[in-house]
Amino acid sequence: MVIFITKFIIRYKIMETYFNCKKLLGFGLMRLPMKGEEVDLEELKKMVDYYMSNGFNYFDTAHGYVNGKSEKAFKEAVALRYPRESYLLADKLSSPFFNSNADLEPLFQSQLEAAGVDYFDFYLMHAQNAREFIKYKNCQAYEFAFSKKKEGKVKHVGLSFHDSADVLRDILSTYPEIEFVQVQLNYVDYNDPTIQSKKIYDVCQEFNKLVVIMEPVKGGHLVNLPQEALNLLKENYNGSVASLAIRFAASHKNVITVLSGMSNFEQMKDNISYMKDFEPLNEKEYELINKITKVYKMSHLVPCTGCRYCVDGCPKKILIPDLIATLNAKQVYDDWNSNISYQKYTTNNGKASDCIKCGKCEKICPQHLEIRNILETISKKFDN
Repeated sequence: MVIFITKFIIRYKIMETYFNCKKLLGFGLMRLPMKGEEVDLEELKKMVDYYMSNGFNYFDTAHGYVNGKSEKAFKEAVALRYPRESYLLADKLSSPFFNSNADLEPLFQSQLEAAGVDYFDFYLMHAQNAREFIKYKNCQAYEFAFSKKKEGKVKHVGLSFHDSADVLRDILSTYPEIEFVQVQLNYVDYNDPTIQSKKIYDVCQEFNKLVVIMEPVKGGHLVNLPQEALNLLKENYNGSVASLAIRFAASHKNVITVLSGMSNFEQMKDNISYMKDFEPLNEKEYELINKITKVYKMSHLVPCTGCRYCVDGCPKKILIPDLIATLNAKQVYDDWNSNISYQKYTTNNGKASDCIKCGKCEKICPQHLEIRNILETISKKFDN
């Protein structure tokens, strides 16, 4: 009985914090408007202002996003321009930036400084899987985050997740204090036996955890649908392509926000147009999703979301997501533009044929792609 009451109190407090916003659309700061290699701050400020003026206020960043520029961009576009109580900020404790418990405090302080805040509303153990979980336990990273909550520097502790349902069950059993889980969930992967989106979501419900959804449009793949799937959507649905995917994610219960990585003002306007007065999917829309999913899975496109986790650790500096996108474009359109794209991405970086098959990319890939085999396919298409 005591455990049940405690869980209810935790759920009530986090919902109370979040629903200062009462909106389901989160602004993911992983893909920002850019001018060359730099964040386009003026465009970002314009997007932030529109987002906030429509009643939304949940921002999600991480120390390594946009090559370390995401937190700083948030500071310039939000923290220095809006009162602290007017927005919610989620940040993450990311594995590449610490190797021991002693590293955690200076890292945390550097994140607060970079983002221009004195506390985080939501703090996540980043990209958890079976291997990463061992490191976080050994470094007492979860305990560190809970201590920051006691200090008032973190309001709610959670995790973002990229593994099987059984691994999530292990983590939540080990650390019942975790309040929410950020999961990949989109309609194409929902019942996929490898990604296990539905099984993972069900584990969250089993442990009475609130959910944040990431990658609802699968890194843009569910916007750039194969032509047959796109025709199905246009003939049977009045909204934008992205809206069907984001509304699917938001239609799940106990979801506090759906993150969208909006990289221009047009995407922002479109998302707000249907999320401001959100309506869950109806039965006909679910039937349409089932049809689109069948067509999509027959198109043989590589389901890379472009998260770029694989790029940093590649010893040959291969721009893996860009080469995969080039392969997908080649298979859809089969024109000379793909060859030009491949040359662009390999001029100052590794070619697909340069892969030494070390497997670092596959260990960190949230989609569990067989990247070494994919690079072989890419090499045969473009390196000969």
